[in-house]
Amino acid sequence: MALKVYEIFHSLQGETSRMGLPTVFVRLTGCPMRCVYCDTEYAFSGGHNMEIADILQQVASYGARYVCVTGGEPLAQKECPALLKSLCDAGYSVSLETGGAMDISHVDPRVSVILDVKTPASGEEKNMRWDNLNHVRAKDEIKFVICSRADYDWAKAKLDELQLTQKCPVIFSPAFHDVPAETLAAWVLEDKLPVRMQIQLHKILWGEKQGV
Repeated sequence: MALKVYEIFHSLQGETSRMGLPTVFVRLTGCPMRCVYCDTEYAFSGGHNMEIADILQQVASYGARYVCVTGGEPLAQKECPALLKSLCDAGYSVSLETGGAMDISHVDPRVSVILDVKTPASGEEKNMRWDNLNHVRAKDEIKFVICSRADYDWAKAKLDELQLTQKCPVIFSPAFHDVPAETLAAWVLEDKLPVRMQIQLHKILWGEKQGV
């Protein structure tokens, strides 16, 4: 069973509650969405086919406990759930970064799903699969990438409307080029939101480039 893999690399997790942990990233090729703030457009195409056994072998070579399957949009490849299961079976602590447009109901329950809720300014709100929120568990995380004050107000309303913080931890992250981190921090503090304010550690350490 093969998947198209763009890259596999070892770095520090730059986002989510696992920020700072040494992690192996398996970046799969392809994505049906075109978010305006996308920082992995290079993974829309390219890469090479790899059997799951070969992926696991390369992951094992780094000696890390944590593995993050990302993209692109990893769930756009139908073999992705099988890869996630194999990684869990191998004893890794596995997370999945998904954009919210693909069904997460068939993801192995041992996986921590990081579900990105698409805001209006992302350009992809129309493709958000809202039913995914019915499958989120306490170990998962919901993320909003905030591009503007209007995005922030929209996301804040969704917190109440959908009672998201009762489902799992919620992350607010500033779009790297659109909202200064200190501005979003001020909004969160002013409104006393029960969310995790997140910045992208890998971009602070190494800038915007592949393989980090």
